[in-house]
Amino acid sequence: MNQSEQHSTATPLFSVVVPVFNDWLPLRECLQSLARQNDAPTFEVIVVDDGSSEVAPEWIQSEHTSYPLAVIRQLHAGIPSARNRGVRISKGTVLLFVDADCRLETDCLAALDRAIGQAPQHDCFQLRLVGNPSSLVGRAEELRLKSFQKMMLQPDGRIRYLNTAGFAIRRSRLGIQTEVFDPEALRAEDTLLLANLMQAGELPLFIADAVVEHEIPLSLLGCLRKDARSVYLERRAYDIIASKGVIVRLTHRERMQLLWSMWKAAGHDSIGRSAWFVLVIRQAFQRMMSMGFQCLRSPATGTVRAGHQGSSV
Repeated sequence: MNQSEQHSTATPLFSVVVPVFNDWLPLRECLQSLARQNDAPTFEVIVVDDGSSEVAPEWIQSEHTSYPLAVIRQLHAGIPSARNRGVRISKGTVLLFVDADCRLETDCLAALDRAIGQAPQHDCFQLRLVGNPSSLVGRAEELRLKSFQKMMLQPDGRIRYLNTAGFAIRRSRLGIQTEVFDPEALRAEDTLLLANLMQAGELPLFIADAVVEHEIPLSLLGCLRKDARSVYLERRAYDIIASKGVIVRLTHRERMQLLWSMWKAAGHDSIGRSAWFVLVIRQAFQRMMSMGFQCLRSPATGTVRAGHQGSSV
């Protein structure tokens, strides 16, 4: 284990856990966004390197001294395992999970702090995710996130959605458990966690004022390559979800409603119809890949794939 720490003795309110796998460049902007937080409560940041091909660069420690920072390296075991590793060494009373390619708006932690203080009856919190409109892929992500979160929002302020690009949970909710995410689910671990919460009669509270920008530093072709790999790795998570009997997938009618709402939203000049077509291409590709992998599985072990609330329509 390679660990660098700058911990204070006081217990921080938030422990921000960021898993990394060859994501050092986007991580830089993520950490900078944490350094720019205004009126934030006390927080620590734990970066867990899941066996990247290169060790953490020196700039991580030299550039970020405004908050306690730990860098932990482990053998490659998957992002869920990396997040759980961060939980085990964290000290905060609230665990906040973000991805390396995320940037927190300057008042994000302060807004999350206020919301948590005003909702003692809730243990789980979904932050509002937005895309970066500087590229076509980014505008498509903005369109997807905006439409999907709006559709999944419940009348009581909770949301039928969980995305670890911005998700918080009280440590007290875990009890003695130190594994928030199932390490068997190499992908779609956030959807599996949502299924577990739904099984327990819970949904995350949606915090609209705590905003996280999800950057996608890929071309459309790069996204399709990543989608193919994700669909393959998601299968185990969806097998577990199917065994629970929890319905997390959208109905056909809901999918059509979502596509229509995205088409209308895409009419705004800030997004554009081309972003809608990018989304449709990615979704059609994911569905095609999912059906292909399903056909390759034996009837005895095959299960119907549930739609990934975190990344698909």
